[in-house]
Amino acid sequence: MSRLKNKYYEEILPQLMDKHPGKNRMSMPVMKKIVISMGIAEAMKDKNALPDHIKELTQLSGQKPIVTRSKKAISNFKLREDQPIGLVVTLRGKRMYDFFDRFCNIVAPRIKDFRGMSKKCDGKGNYNFGLEDQQIFPEINLDEVKRAQGMNIAIATTAETDAECIELLTALGFPFKI
Repeated sequence: MSRLKNKYYEEILPQLMDKHPGKNRMSMPVMKKIVISMGIAEAMKDKNALPDHIKELTQLSGQKPIVTRSKKAISNFKLREDQPIGLVVTLRGKRMYDFFDRFCNIVAPRIKDFRGMSKKCDGKGNYNFGLEDQQIFPEINLDEVKRAQGMNIAIATTAETDAECIELLTALGFPFKI
């Protein structure tokens, strides 16, 4: 079992149970999944961009991404039908906890001028944020990166409110602004 998952069940869950005595153990918030997505429409001018970004996303997530394709052609955006426009990876279970642990302890401190993440959630107990560069992940070989590519990371929890989500992520060690 993952180090962070052990910490959740042995330390964090009992603390949450003490803070909310009216709730049972199964109604406590927990992370469900982490979705990492990359928009690569601009990068598609280069034929080798798609395999490069697939390789990078595979390295930092631990599993192969799904290529999302356009559903219809839009001439103003120079977009053809069935053209690759993004990559998506959904992490669950051990990989989710391992990625979250690596992000909080290794990747976040490597972000330039990092002061913490905003405490704004989506209103339904989930947290989303974006990164401007994939090169902050230690798994990626900097010599092989041809262009900086940003990504969106969405953390889905079972929390019903934003306050519960922030409380859970703070307990897990997520770097929020003070």
